[in-house]
Amino acid sequence: MPAEGPPGKRQPGLAEVAALAGVSHMTVSRVVNDSGPVRAETRARVLAAVDRLGYRPNSVARALATGRSNTLGVVALESNLYGPASTLHGIEHAAREEGYGITISSVSRPRRSSIADAVDNLRRQAVGGIVVIAPHVTAGEALRQIPADVPVVAVGGRESSPVPVISVDHYDGARRVTEHLLSLGHETVWHVAGPDDWLESLDREQGWRDALDRRGARIPPVLRGDWSPRSGYEAGRRLAAETGVDAVFAANDQMALGVLRAFAEAGIPVPGQVRVAGFDDVPEAAYFSPPLTTVRQDFIEVGRRTFRLLVERMEGGAPDVRHLVAPDLIVRDSTGPR
Repeated sequence: MPAEGPPGKRQPGLAEVAALAGVSHMTVSRVVNDSGPVRAETRARVLAAVDRLGYRPNSVARALATGRSNTLGVVALESNLYGPASTLHGIEHAAREEGYGITISSVSRPRRSSIADAVDNLRRQAVGGIVVIAPHVTAGEALRQIPADVPVVAVGGRESSPVPVISVDHYDGARRVTEHLLSLGHETVWHVAGPDDWLESLDREQGWRDALDRRGARIPPVLRGDWSPRSGYEAGRRLAAETGVDAVFAANDQMALGVLRAFAEAGIPVPGQVRVAGFDDVPEAAYFSPPLTTVRQDFIEVGRRTFRLLVERMEGGAPDVRHLVAPDLIVRDSTGPR
């Protein structure tokens, strides 16, 4: 961040203050912008470094010098699905804590052209950096077309992404919930998967498949849904007609809700005859009948890490690697005793 001072002399930046104070640049940002909680002794150390170096933050000068503002852009899918909506909330929360504004450019369909248009729209607004919420295969491909003159971080991309990526470890979450079901004595676990053009759906399916393979368990055919309760219900009706189905992992809680409804209509008790688990831990999951075992994603942590990574990218750092946020397995009555 540029600082005020005598012309012709390079003024110290945020990174120099952070190094002298022995703290992160995020902590310095909190202190100089008074935008978040910092321990008293840490604040005093930062202020001492600010005074010693003569650091004077000047966001107006920064915007004039770089053509970018203290506002961040977010490209997001127009979706009422729990995951993308909660991811956006987590990013907004983290940016607000650090005194940054957010401008959202929504796309109705995850096409490369629509994502490119959204990025161009944000670039014209001189945002400091852009977050692309990219859980879709097409969104991941579009990242390769983004110009290099603006810092970009993706949420939900692959290891091969051309920009840094923050993602929940969907693979590990699916592996853990599948192993949980196998540990209860089931010979195999059936899977109601999400759409095959969503990256997180593919990761969850692979985690389920690998968990079964490591145990030498039979891998049943995948029943594919579209994230909706209706598609879960239709898959549940098919499972209710199958012989030997006693454990089901649905790739999200909404589809798991549909599965539970189908089993109830067929007179199949859960967990008495079949155990069911989901993924996401939507707020209603604890109040399903029965309460649903699921995998919880920490969207606030995803938002914080995304914001920190974007700031680092804006300062010239952050290699193009994928950072994973571990999910939590939440065990409830739907996988309880028979």
